[in-house]
Amino acid sequence: MGTWTHRAIAQEVPLAERLARYATGLRYEDLPEDIVRLAKRTILDTVGCAFGGYAAAPSKIALRLAGGVSAKQPATVLISGIETSPDLAVFADGVMIRYLDFNDAFVSLTHGAGHPSDTIAALLTAAELHRRSGRDLITATVLAYEVFCKIADVFDYLGNGIDHSTITGIAATVGAGRLMGLTGDQLVQAIGITVGGNTATRQGRADALSNWKAFAAADACRKAIFSLELAQDGMTGPANVFEGRYGFFKVMGRKEVAPVQLGEPFGIRRAFTKRFPLGQFAQTVAQAAAEARPFLDSAENIQEVNINVSRSAIKIMADGPDKWRPQTHETADHSIPYAAGLVLMYGKIEPEYYEDPYLHDTRLLDLIGRIKCLPSEEADRSEQEFNLCELELVLKSGARKTFRVEYHRGHFKNPMTDAELEEKFRLMAEKYLPADRVDNLLRLLWGSRTSRRRARSSRQRWSDGSSPTEIGQRFSVNG
Repeated sequence: MGTWTHRAIAQEVPLAERLARYATGLRYEDLPEDIVRLAKRTILDTVGCAFGGYAAAPSKIALRLAGGVSAKQPATVLISGIETSPDLAVFADGVMIRYLDFNDAFVSLTHGAGHPSDTIAALLTAAELHRRSGRDLITATVLAYEVFCKIADVFDYLGNGIDHSTITGIAATVGAGRLMGLTGDQLVQAIGITVGGNTATRQGRADALSNWKAFAAADACRKAIFSLELAQDGMTGPANVFEGRYGFFKVMGRKEVAPVQLGEPFGIRRAFTKRFPLGQFAQTVAQAAAEARPFLDSAENIQEVNINVSRSAIKIMADGPDKWRPQTHETADHSIPYAAGLVLMYGKIEPEYYEDPYLHDTRLLDLIGRIKCLPSEEADRSEQEFNLCELELVLKSGARKTFRVEYHRGHFKNPMTDAELEEKFRLMAEKYLPADRVDNLLRLLWGSRTSRRRARSSRQRWSDGSSPTEIGQRFSVNG
């Protein structure tokens, strides 16, 4: 066995077992310093996005549901301070995190897209219930990202019509399972239960989009917690759930899946944050439109706009007439022409721009009607590295100019600064908390930037600051 290659071992050992081994063996002390920093930035950004989605109609539904249930071992819902059952706390947190489409994103080597930070809804609840330290939460975050990103790199879920929330559920199971203290065998069973019973199709992201766009990942994380609770209490799940005769890869895929490669380079390195609250394939589009706007005296002077992007971007965010006339928030924030029109007309994108009266603003819709989305072979070739956008602005005067964006602000090769992340956080959190409490929450989330020495003497602290429980409890809107 000592002569086996890493790939041979990966092919021999079932994936569920490999994931469980990796989860139980990964240590905080083994994480590179930059990976720890990325995890902290991710957690901070994700909590900020929960503030951003707190008042949304789908979030209110989830909060009402959570508020009507009590538990002997309750979990705290972010921001609201509601105490409820663990699965409903995860669900409510997940809806808030996801609603604005503002949390981070990832594009896989198979051209699939997704949001690994959705898993943090499950991780926060697991960390709170089991009184884990900030270091434990950081380790679990890196782990959940690793599972999401590396499975996405080898399994073409997009090409097979599978929604990325399916992969979210697997990653949440592994990350939260680590925090809940499951043994390797228990974690294998939990993975089997999750994968064997929970597969979502991409219809939730096709045609006119519904609230389910914001619910799907939250629901996957809710089911992950339930799977873990079952397995920890002795329930068994389907064996060989990925590679078996009717395993996930064989039933849900059309071709053989390469072995998943866990570890360096860590997948979290390729995730990126968002500058604009909209789908990831439109981040470069919105930035190009922002760069084009100073070229205009008025949006009324635009003759046409030609947006050259990858076929993947068009397939996801410009695939039908509903993207030019969106009727729902969810369709609007997943529309390339709508995003470009907003920035060209208003110079920015605010969450309220996805609601009435903007959805039916005749001036805005007239401008959007002059926008064309065209496939770019260069964008297709480069899409594993960046979402290339070339936006050509043609004015009624005959003047024209092209604006090219490769790495949008927030891309891992053009990252947002810590100060920019804090500004994004404040814009959302200060709608509900006074500035001094937002300052305190930021200090809690950054942790090590203020108290490195103290953390080394206490593993029951948030990295080097406060416990994860405080995120849900101390900083709720109810004080």
